[in-house]
Amino acid sequence: MNIIISNSDPRPIYEQVGEAIRAAIISGELAPGEALPSIRGLAKDLRISVITTKRAFEDLEREGYISTVPGKGSFVSETGMGLLRERRLSEIEGHLRRALELGRSCGLTEAEIEKMLTILSEEDI
Repeated sequence: MNIIISNSDPRPIYEQVGEAIRAAIISGELAPGEALPSIRGLAKDLRISVITTKRAFEDLEREGYISTVPGKGSFVSETGMGLLRERRLSEIEGHLRRALELGRSCGLTEAEIEKMLTILSEEDI
């Protein structure tokens, strides 16, 4: 798992760490039951505060992405992976719905909006 912290990113560091771990879980890079690095170890590797890393882990646990076992560490949640994926799909649908509404308000046809999406998907983002 590769976590990149950017000082130019307007989001707080704990959000950047959390998003990187979320993305790794959703993509399957981190499998259910897989152990995460320790909070202290990850903080040391990223050269950030243990408090910042702890905040990221607490958010991930509250959202259901990970579970923590006292004395053993944090692990990718075994349960609820389908629910987590469904949440993300719902979020994507919301963004697409807003884009469709905005496109229609500008007089674009569905074909033109689809073409824009195709072009965007071909770009390296």
